Amino acid sequence: MIQSVQRAAQILRELAATGPRLGVTELAERIGVAKPTAHALLRTLETEGLVVQDPESSKYALGPGLVRLGNAYLDGHELRTRSMIWADALATRVNEAVWVGVLTGDHLLVVHHVFRPEGAVQILEVGATIPWNTCALGKAIVAFGSEATETELLGGELGVLTGASVSDPEVLAEQLADARSVGYAIEDQESALGDAGVAAPVFVRSGDVAGAIGVVGPVERLLSESRREEIAVAVRETGRNLSRELGATRGHTRRAG
Repeated sequence: MIQSVQRAAQILRELAATGPRLGVTELAERIGVAKPTAHALLRTLETEGLVVQDPESSKYALGPGLVRLGNAYLDGHELRTRSMIWADALATRVNEAVWVGVLTGDHLLVVHHVFRPEGAVQILEVGATIPWNTCALGKAIVAFGSEATETELLGGELGVLTGASVSDPEVLAEQLADARSVGYAIEDQESALGDAGVAAPVFVRSGDVAGAIGVVGPVERLLSESRREEIAVAVRETGRNLSRELGATRGHTRRAG
């Protein structure tokens, strides 16, 4: 492991998590290095466009170069590319917004977002990260992923975004087991009050979970008795169709490793 690269990555993570701006002294303390070392790392990152320095405060913030890297990641992401047609079709079928996400550490990263066809003004959520346990997509991925990953995540820090967020490992384990039994996971106002989600896993040829696809929207529409089953069926079928396009067989459920 190259220490300078690791420290540079730590700086970027600190700016992303704490932001919007931090000074050299603050960053040096946070990553545990001398001030001159932090300054040298920041100047290098600034040269590459990964951080920018505010001329008035002399503090640093994330730079535009990260946007280009992020877009390149999304453009080259196979699940995102393959999911576009299926996500559009699902949004049209249920008349709701659709997200496609992947697991990055203990968070769900939204890699594709289709707006609700007949909705009002909506905010594009591509690039958003959410604690895995507070959203249906994260639960779907963990429920059908490896047992080792589930154990690790249940034993780690569990995010809380609303009063409905579930942070009890035993309750979450039951929810994951329920998701495996029906083929989809549900979120009920756990990441944002008033919103809900229904998501299904997406598998690849190896049997691994590549991510998840799901419907998001107001809880009164998604989880009402009249629509919940309809949406769940549509989401589950879309997940299976997308999985087949990625080479998965019908028999995939989860991996023990």
